[in-house]
Amino acid sequence: MSTFPFALYDAFSDKAFGGSQAGIVCDAAGFDSETRLKIASEFGWPATCFVSSANSSTISARFYSTKREYPMCGHGTVCLMTLMIEKGILCWDDNGKIQVELALSDSTAIVEICRLENQKALVMLDIVPPDHHSGKLDIADLARLLDIAEDDLVEDLPVEIVTGSFAHLIVPVKGLVSMKRIKSDYEGMIKFCKSHGIETIAVFCLEVENAGNSIHVRDFCPAVGVPESAAAGTTNGALTSYLIRHQLVSDEGSGIIELTAEQGIEIGRPSRIYSIASIENGNIARLQVGGVATKVTEGQLCLADGDQ
Repeated sequence: MSTFPFALYDAFSDKAFGGSQAGIVCDAAGFDSETRLKIASEFGWPATCFVSSANSSTISARFYSTKREYPMCGHGTVCLMTLMIEKGILCWDDNGKIQVELALSDSTAIVEICRLENQKALVMLDIVPPDHHSGKLDIADLARLLDIAEDDLVEDLPVEIVTGSFAHLIVPVKGLVSMKRIKSDYEGMIKFCKSHGIETIAVFCLEVENAGNSIHVRDFCPAVGVPESAAAGTTNGALTSYLIRHQLVSDEGSGIIELTAEQGIEIGRPSRIYSIASIENGNIARLQVGGVATKVTEGQLCLADGDQ
């Protein structure tokens, strides 16, 4: 019998039982893909991170849902980096900052971390600015899946597919009343997503519940194993790009756009996700998403020899 340390964190929340859950399994270099998927399914969390190696400059990891490997995971990265700091693998410089490279299965990303006044680590992940395109979508069918009327959609904004690490369908609705009416047909959503080559349906409005936030978000992801995500970094990166593309936000000449999204409220896991976009000549030159994470529990994963 071999044991492997693991921990569960809540991402995009500064206290337990909010945000989106991600587990981190350390010393997992010897796990094959089948084992990683079995463990992720056993835990049942929105994401499980498997750490192959870690030092002060580079962390090598893989992320899984209960159904598949993720090419990237924003909330998992926030949890992973928080654990690495708490374990002393990542250390603050004199300015209370850390920069580290995250190595994934077929890509790498820069992660910048700063220490807040409350000693929490604000983890910001670089993501590639996504592409935008329209699909041949049946808007009436989409509204039916969400159990809202077509009139709940914003008339002068498109329903648009935004593709980066994941393909997100961005759906603008008029306000919180429309958002609260949503009752999702998850099986129907899976079929809809597969037929259109998308992975999540991200519904947003500009009306917010908490002052200081920029947008209100619900993200439906049954096609990748999560009925509704309490918080998603990659989704909010796609939303930030959408808002900039359709001139719903402006840098007002500063070259920087900062947004704060509220998410997870309807499912009892309130979250706050930060996005930062650097703008050059009207285009996104750099896009970061992130937030803080809180540890909930830790323990030992026990595997019989030969089960790895």
